[in-house]
Amino acid sequence: MPVARFVSRSVLLLFTIGLFMSSGCSSSKPEAAPTATVIVSEGFAKAEKMYANKDYDGAALTLESLLVSSRATALEDRVLFLLGQAYYHSGQYLLSSEIFTRLLKQVPSTSYAPVAQFLIAKSHEKLSPHFELDQQETVKAIDQFSVYMDLYPSPDDSKILSDVETYRELLKLNPENPDYKKRYAQATAELGKIDSLKYAEKAIPALRDKLAKNVYFIARQYVQLKKYKAAVIFYDEIIKRYSDTGYVQQAWAGKIDALIKRKKWFEAGQVLDQFVQLYPGKQLEMKGIREKINQNLKNN
Repeated sequence: MPVARFVSRSVLLLFTIGLFMSSGCSSSKPEAAPTATVIVSEGFAKAEKMYANKDYDGAALTLESLLVSSRATALEDRVLFLLGQAYYHSGQYLLSSEIFTRLLKQVPSTSYAPVAQFLIAKSHEKLSPHFELDQQETVKAIDQFSVYMDLYPSPDDSKILSDVETYRELLKLNPENPDYKKRYAQATAELGKIDSLKYAEKAIPALRDKLAKNVYFIARQYVQLKKYKAAVIFYDEIIKRYSDTGYVQQAWAGKIDALIKRKKWFEAGQVLDQFVQLYPGKQLEMKGIREKINQNLKNN
């Protein structure tokens, strides 16, 4: 009997301990896993701080980890836009162009669209190499600046400046007014657009001049190799495609010289006639060349 009582009490004690442990476990519920929105919000806030401190590489790494989880969330365009900026300011212009393009495709209605389009163009401009090298990025920069100017034409400068000044003064009187804040931000953004458009207007001619310089450089190389027929082809390209650049007069003169070297006297005379019609002030300068062409025409 003593043994039976001991066993019975032991079983009862173990059962009680089991109930106690079971009760303790059931009362402490596991913490709920954070939602995707929370994870993206926290990660984005962290990246913003890094970006503000100019830690662009750190911000980029954090934002890269959010690309998948931020899809179809309210922060999708903000993640992409800040990532594009981080790449741009760290000198990774190919990546910045790709991310800004991705932003416009994935979230076409984003409020960041004008700035993103402008920075796509600037990224390609930054990638544009020395005139002697392949100019594919230069062409892309011109195209993207043109797209920007077409999509976002210049607003009324005087009205925008007036709005900026008006809402700046109103915010001094009532700094917490949400409507004043919103309208001041909008006016400031429009003012920034004006500056961007002015930049694009200056960038396109400069980039076209680089393209013309590249073609002129190739033409001159063919002249040095005494391949004058090929040189004429490239001089013609400048005359036809880049007549608005600073290399067009040199192209006309180079074409005339290449034709003379090929002893194409009649063609050289025709091209000279066209040249002096376009640039009458050059007639006296070209007098000696005219005499040389006429003399050879008589002899032939």
